[in-house]
Amino acid sequence: MDLFPPLPRESWAPTKETLHRFLQIVGKVRLAASVRRNHWWNVPFHLTGDGITTRPCGPLGDGTVFTVDFDFIAHRLRVSTLDGRRVSLPLTGLSVGDFHRAFTGALAHLGISVVPEHPYPFDLPDAARPFAEDDEHATYDPAAVNRYWTVLTQVMLILERYAAGYSGKTSPVHHFWHTFDIAVTRFSDRHVAQGLSTDPVTREAYSREVISSGFWFGDERSYPEPAFYSYTAPEPGGLQQQPLEPAAARWTETNRSHLALLPYDDVRTQPGASAEILRFYDSAYAAGARLAGWDTDRLCPGGVTDPQA
Repeated sequence: MDLFPPLPRESWAPTKETLHRFLQIVGKVRLAASVRRNHWWNVPFHLTGDGITTRPCGPLGDGTVFTVDFDFIAHRLRVSTLDGRRVSLPLTGLSVGDFHRAFTGALAHLGISVVPEHPYPFDLPDAARPFAEDDEHATYDPAAVNRYWTVLTQVMLILERYAAGYSGKTSPVHHFWHTFDIAVTRFSDRHVAQGLSTDPVTREAYSREVISSGFWFGDERSYPEPAFYSYTAPEPGGLQQQPLEPAAARWTETNRSHLALLPYDDVRTQPGASAEILRFYDSAYAAGARLAGWDTDRLCPGGVTDPQA
């Protein structure tokens, strides 16, 4: 099995655009039906043995608890309630509009009444078009989705190892449905003052200093191909001049800030690719933490805070 299979964005762009909207449709239901957590940790998806999950949502007003799971092996969506009822529908052969109708129909069949506040794509070119009216995006290649799932799983395992090296406040490793990336974030204790003009999502997400590390599958605006990334926010001066490892890693400017990038294709076929990716994350963290004056005692090689435990 190829643990880091080739996945150039253009090779599955139509499928990616369709799947991204499927995830947003379900993700917005998760947002509406979950208890709010700090930094919006309640919102993203988590990985499972065959796909991704919302985790249990609710309880709703009538006590209903439900979970939505994407199965990327059988290529089906499952909506399950805590009392054992279940509806399943295929992921193949559907436009975004079809999927939206089938999913909302499944919720209604199970008596689940959740109405997302904004049933439109988030931060995508067709953001003004309701999901229900999108018959343009209708491509779902199971082989491409399986490669996406394979990559997602391997990156998740690497990020779990990276997360274990820090004893301070750390987010879960989670898959963001709005931006279609997977990430883990380390936090310092210092509060970040933000103006009233900052939107509430950003204000909560970046209320503390963060160094976030992850992987995305490429897009037309930020970086066109799959890549591992890391950023520090607020960004300390001189960050883009700090050294990165391995040699293929580099800094790139986007939205008036700097990202550490390691292109997927530059590392995926290398011997010990996982170790090289961890070296990248560690070097990007060291650069940001050093310049921002973070407490280096929070690092805990091996993933434990008490070596005798």
